[in-house]
Amino acid sequence: MAELTCISPIDGAVVATRQTLTLPEAQSAARAARKAQKDWASRPLSERIALVRRAVAIIGEQQDRMTQELARQMGRPVRYGGEFGGFNERASYMCDIAEASLAPLIVEDSATALRKIEHEPLGLVLVIAPWNYPYMTAINTVAPALVAGNSVMLKHSEQTLLVGEHLAEAFAAAGVPEDVFRNVCLNHDVTGALMSGREVDFVNFTGSVRGGQAMERNAAGTFMGVATELGGKDPAYVRADADLDLAVDSAMDGAMFNAGQCCCGIERIYVHDSLYDAFVEKAVSLVKATKLGNPLDPETTMGPMANVRFAKEVRAQIDAAVAAGATAHIPAMDADDGGAYLTPQILTGVTHDMDVMREESFGPVVGIMPVKDDAEAVALMNDCKYGLSAAIFTADADAAKTIGGQLETGTVFMNRCDYLDPALCWTGCKDTGRGTGLSPLAYGALTRPKSYHLKKKA
Repeated sequence: MAELTCISPIDGAVVATRQTLTLPEAQSAARAARKAQKDWASRPLSERIALVRRAVAIIGEQQDRMTQELARQMGRPVRYGGEFGGFNERASYMCDIAEASLAPLIVEDSATALRKIEHEPLGLVLVIAPWNYPYMTAINTVAPALVAGNSVMLKHSEQTLLVGEHLAEAFAAAGVPEDVFRNVCLNHDVTGALMSGREVDFVNFTGSVRGGQAMERNAAGTFMGVATELGGKDPAYVRADADLDLAVDSAMDGAMFNAGQCCCGIERIYVHDSLYDAFVEKAVSLVKATKLGNPLDPETTMGPMANVRFAKEVRAQIDAAVAAGATAHIPAMDADDGGAYLTPQILTGVTHDMDVMREESFGPVVGIMPVKDDAEAVALMNDCKYGLSAAIFTADADAAKTIGGQLETGTVFMNRCDYLDPALCWTGCKDTGRGTGLSPLAYGALTRPKSYHLKKKA
């Protein structure tokens, strides 16, 4: 029997070890979840909403646990207080809009006929969640899936094993039946077998491109839906009319928060020639003030990356860029140990021949390039295989809309970045994958339409 082990990036200590389910055990869990789903879907919508809200509230009562466990598992500093703000905002919004989003579409209700389209739950939804924002990314699908009448199996990352357990405890305490929401530990082979064997009805996967490709191969021929969010290389563009201080503060926070481990974090910045030198100067000053260190220390502003392996990949990108002519502006910090603790870095003199400007970094490094106009910025922003989000800093909303219309991306921001508005669809294009998260559209993805044409009179 295989094991999953969470190693703390703080000091290499083992945080948790869990046995994975065998295929027969996983099949049994999936079949029990499918059976329980029928009763769950028959409950009034208002009851399902109330139970999800209660589970969220229970997590809210345990924010200290969330904060401390996140620091130990993936290195986020305790000073930021966990993820409950975004977790609660997303779940609450999806509960707020559920009745309207799931209401039948009435085409005709007359003495002659009733014609309508209803939303039926899919059945069993498998949520495969990542470690970087482990509560928020999970709840994006868990909350609307349950509200819509599905049962859910949550497979969390090995790096954040305790998060899946925390969520399962909260939902059970709220009164959601354990077979309706279950946390499972699965290896890749068993996960694939559940999908190819049609033991689940829908999969929501957040992770790497390679992982997303594996999900699609697993589902081939089953006709189940597979939603994927596979990261990005999100750009920011600072126009000549931008508020410079706002642009620096926002873009650099988007690049460096959570040690740069954000799917929609800013990984490359294009600045108009007229602001370029000032932008770089202010950005370097801001990043130099970072306090890299133990995330359990409330003075720490940047903790270690979640895994030594991840930091190694970012260091390799930085080193290759410098070897090719880029300039690194941030001297090594005292806490940089050559392992998980990595000095945040700003690079100039970068080009699109360098991996650091084209391949996902998922770490605290950003390249900054000057551009002469909007057209050059758009061409460079689109010169990438990913398309999750893009940020435009400008005083001209019309220009932002025009530029945004030319960008190959899922979300366009103006004067902000790195935020999931639950009222807007979270989606992507190109190698970012194809998902439909949050907003009323999420309920469309987590249900299937069923049409009724009931003829009352000849």
